[in-house]
Amino acid sequence: MENKKWYTLHATDIAELLSTHLSKGLSSDVARQRLKEQGYNELVGKRGLTLFEMFLSQFKDFLVIILIIASLVSMLVGEVIDSAVIIMIVILNAILGVIQEYRANKALDALKKMAAPEARVIRDGTVQVIPARELVPGDIVLLEAGNYVPADLRLVESVNLKIDESALTGESVPVEKNADIVFNEEMPLGDRTNSAFMGTVVTYGRGKGIVVSTGMKTEIGMIAEMLESYQDEVTPLQKKLEETGKILGTASLIICGVVFLLGLLRGIQFLEMFMTAVSLAVAAIPEGLPAIVTIVLALGMQRMVKRNALVKKLHAVETLGSTTVICSDKTGTLTQNQMTATKIFTNGQFFSISGEGYRPYGEFYLDGTKIDPKSDTCLELLLKIGALCNDSRLEESGTEHGGQKSWRILGDPTEGALVVAAAKAGIFVEDLEKVQPRLNEIPFDSDRKLMTTIHPFYGKYIAYTKGAPDVLLSLSSYIYKAGQEVPLTQEDIEAIIAANKAMASQALRVLALAYRPLDDLPEELKAEDVEKDFVFVGLIGMIDPPRPEAVEAIKTCKMAGIRPIMITGDHRDTAVAIAKDLGLIENEAGVLTGSELDSINDEELFQKSREVSVYARVSPVHKLRIVEAIKNNGHIVAMTGDGVNDAPALKKADIGVAMGITGTDVAKETADMILVDDNFASIVSAVEEGRVIYSNIRKFIFFLLSCNIAEILIIFISMLAGLPIPLKPIQLLWINVLTDAFPALALGMEKKEPDIMQQPPRKPEEPIIDTRMRRQIAIQSIFMTISVLGIFVFTLKYTDSIEKARTFAFATLIFSEILRAFSARSETHSVFKIGFFTNHFMLWGTFISLILLLAVIYVPFLRTIFDTTYLSFYEMDIVIIFGLIPFAAAEMSKIFLPSRRSLSNS
Repeated sequence: MENKKWYTLHATDIAELLSTHLSKGLSSDVARQRLKEQGYNELVGKRGLTLFEMFLSQFKDFLVIILIIASLVSMLVGEVIDSAVIIMIVILNAILGVIQEYRANKALDALKKMAAPEARVIRDGTVQVIPARELVPGDIVLLEAGNYVPADLRLVESVNLKIDESALTGESVPVEKNADIVFNEEMPLGDRTNSAFMGTVVTYGRGKGIVVSTGMKTEIGMIAEMLESYQDEVTPLQKKLEETGKILGTASLIICGVVFLLGLLRGIQFLEMFMTAVSLAVAAIPEGLPAIVTIVLALGMQRMVKRNALVKKLHAVETLGSTTVICSDKTGTLTQNQMTATKIFTNGQFFSISGEGYRPYGEFYLDGTKIDPKSDTCLELLLKIGALCNDSRLEESGTEHGGQKSWRILGDPTEGALVVAAAKAGIFVEDLEKVQPRLNEIPFDSDRKLMTTIHPFYGKYIAYTKGAPDVLLSLSSYIYKAGQEVPLTQEDIEAIIAANKAMASQALRVLALAYRPLDDLPEELKAEDVEKDFVFVGLIGMIDPPRPEAVEAIKTCKMAGIRPIMITGDHRDTAVAIAKDLGLIENEAGVLTGSELDSINDEELFQKSREVSVYARVSPVHKLRIVEAIKNNGHIVAMTGDGVNDAPALKKADIGVAMGITGTDVAKETADMILVDDNFASIVSAVEEGRVIYSNIRKFIFFLLSCNIAEILIIFISMLAGLPIPLKPIQLLWINVLTDAFPALALGMEKKEPDIMQQPPRKPEEPIIDTRMRRQIAIQSIFMTISVLGIFVFTLKYTDSIEKARTFAFATLIFSEILRAFSARSETHSVFKIGFFTNHFMLWGTFISLILLLAVIYVPFLRTIFDTTYLSFYEMDIVIIFGLIPFAAAEMSKIFLPSRRSLSNS
């Protein structure tokens, strides 16, 4: 029964199907029986993991397993400090992972909060208040303003009923309901005006409905089920770090095994070779990598907060940088979510209005020339009618970031646009009402499509009316022209119809305004007596305009190779007009509606999604299909949303982005990131920050791997060549755990490169270590190996002291790695171009590394521990010369190796 299209059936037929009575409701006995059969009217979810289970699941990563093994081996051979540091890193990452998972599982709890606690029902022929969780199909529910709808209902009565369904459909304007309508075809959720849905809010009027679905069978329940069914996917960085970890782990184990065997064959003592092999293993695996990644991502999160993007999940920071498609809702994200009057037609002329949102400042123009609106009697009268025939109010709400006053509308946004338009002309409701207070009114209803207010007027009375242009025009007998009332001619009617059509084609919401003089105030105010023989004044068109910064952000997206897509519940014409203003589309070729989506299969959508930039009149299921189709095309998708309906798509997307101001708790809990200012431009800023972070992660991986591979080659080649081992195990551990860590962390703090948003997005399948980086790592590792082995052999030959030779090798390796850190600050730009002193973290990091090096060489008790000897200043000059060789090679390679952009274009 739950799959029935209830909106296509008459109320009496539904009552018969559900064995209920429209005026008496269910009996208590039947309701109890159905509750046993159907279950409670509440949202349920599957059992989640306990905190302990979440903690254990963090240790499945291959690199983490290798680190744990390395830690245990280090402990066995007496390196307790090294072992403790590695274990601390692993546990820290596990705790962070648990926190992220725990937060992610809060979405269902937020959905449950939207359920109404109680419901007014008719049972046993009487009105009762019962817990909403005890509702069953067939119950008759009563609704009034302020109520949460407690279940999915097919309305049987509606009196001026309006319901805010924005949480479910994304539409900001309350929906007018009509219980008498019966649809004979499939209708999108937002168009089912004879139905009400669980979790939505009654804003006006009253109604009565039959419960047709409860709990998980409601529209909101199906969203909850979709949320539960999707598992969080592994991010691109997590995949690549896992792959890198496996490669490093496997390669290091093989090389260490070979080195160990070669040493034994050469007759070196077992314990010394075992220690060397373990040291190499620890050197080969960058233990600090997970910790540095975590720190860099966390600092990136802090920077994003300053740019109005609150990232909830750590790895989402990096995933943003790989985004190739941004799917954005229209209302409030690409637009201002402030209905604004932009065009007026009166006295046969079009006037345009400037200004932003609800701020009561703007200019009026006629044919591009600025005018005083009070100098035109027709324009002034139209604005006065709009302000007086109005239930909304404009009020100051505080101060914006730039120091300007901020404003808000209390009441209907469409009426608010009329109040603001009048205020821009210096016409304020409060002043008007002192002279012409409202004496009576005929409220708006969906049948008449009009609202009328009665006011005093020069000893008599006047009716001011606003409403649908076609309705008001049909009730008009006169027209206000050049300050006079004249009979309405056919020519006037055609001009008004043409103007209405022209404004509607620009996706403007058009209202007509008129008045009627009254000699007496009727004792009983009836619409049919008052709403006739109007004097037609004009039309006013309004729209939720694009955010100015969104236009620039879309340009930035396109320059950065990111495809922006608009997904909205609004009608096609509105979506197209806004998309053109934003620069998203030039024509209507790239537009698809919800009904068109229903008529194509997933394969066809897979093909069409490559070209479509605007999706209009879509439902939650449509959003899911769209995200899946785009992802199946190999894209990394960021998806924005604010309503409950957006939650499944937010979870399915690679990056779910919720609105901080208008977003529901459900959307915020499901999302990876929250936009504090609901602004599309903030997403683009976050993408830029994500690219910077990924670039910096690459830089310190670039640095660590070239250093670690050089260390392996130094030991491996010396073994093959029959040389003594150039570096002692404790020296390797000192370099790897302490000396390399500070410059690596400083690389994670590197500022953005100037062309970061002119580069194409990296391909999702692109490895973290690409062709160019592999070549540069090879060059660096080889030249560092040559320098260290060169100075080692040279010193060994001329001093015949193994301690002196090892000290030279140790110092040269550290110095070359310090210079390597400076060179790694950019893969393409020379360090001389970006400046040696532009990263203060790097200066401090390398300073600490140098102090650690000098301490081991010049502090006597440390020399004993690390088997080093004193080096004179002349000898340190030799170290510097040999250390400069790899640095020079790195800078030269930037000139001769092709850039990442060249490689991606090829």
